[in-house]
Amino acid sequence: MSWVEAELREQPAALRRLLAAESAHAVGLAQHLSAADIRYFLIVSRGSSSNAARYAQYLLGTRNGYAVSFATPSLYTLYDSPPRLGGAAAIAISQSGASPDVVAVLEEARRQGCPTLAITNDVSSPLAQAAEWTLPLHAGEERAVAATKTYLNSLGAVALFSAALGGDGLDELARMPERLGAQIDRSLEDAARVDAYRDADGGVVVARGVNYGTAFEIALKIRELSGAAFEPFSAADLLHGPIAALGPGRPLVLIAPTGRALGSLRAALPRLRERGSPIVAITDDEQLLAEADTPLPLIAGTPEWLSPLVTVVPGQVTALRLATLRGGDVDRPHGLTKITRTR
Repeated sequence: MSWVEAELREQPAALRRLLAAESAHAVGLAQHLSAADIRYFLIVSRGSSSNAARYAQYLLGTRNGYAVSFATPSLYTLYDSPPRLGGAAAIAISQSGASPDVVAVLEEARRQGCPTLAITNDVSSPLAQAAEWTLPLHAGEERAVAATKTYLNSLGAVALFSAALGGDGLDELARMPERLGAQIDRSLEDAARVDAYRDADGGVVVARGVNYGTAFEIALKIRELSGAAFEPFSAADLLHGPIAALGPGRPLVLIAPTGRALGSLRAALPRLRERGSPIVAITDDEQLLAEADTPLPLIAGTPEWLSPLVTVVPGQVTALRLATLRGGDVDRPHGLTKITRTR
């Protein structure tokens, strides 16, 4: 078994560790921030962590009522022109905690007197040392280059922080390791359904709302592991110019769990079908599953705000399956390294 698959299978245990170790800590952190004069959150991240940041942008907005801005690290490093951050609490998300430009943003935020939080898997990292508060991921060592359990626990940490900040949802989150395990079992059983796309040179991944970041993560995993050029889009953006890229040889992966975004995704389907792309549906909606060329069912009953913790799994399995069929080294994809240090 590859490290990627082994670590994919470890995700329920990793999430359970995170929740057991950090739930009380997250409540204390939320109480501290609630007493501060915070008007918005500034998030800095790179790579897969930026996909967790997209989740945070929707979650902190919909459930906690905060605006979320993404930092521009080059302002702090290349241009030496950090903006004024009054009213912000700064959150850095980095699995390794080793990227100098992410660290630079957090250091500057702290210099300006902003509350700072590092969400990282390495509590001895430069990022953790730079932060006032740290929320460790507890994912354990991740040996494969492509992130699976560290990404999933980044989502879990974001959800835990949001639930603690809002004072509700911790019980629903506590049930997610079991749901995640059931989803992994189901998705591994369904893996061969994507074999028809082994020679696809590219495609698109589409979502809206809290799963917008999931579209980016699934597209990234397919690119990382198989080399196929999949691109992520919001359904609303895709219906503009990018729809021209769709065609019979380019599958469209639709992420559509039950929730507020489902109706708009279902409404877009007829126009997407006009382009001839085969539809791969990651959903628990029976109608969409029946209409899809390739249904990848989700375990039913997950609250929409937590759905990214399960919707990513069929994408991870798809990426692993396609890469294996194409003969790639899934644990060490060509040209990639585990830690990328950008400045």
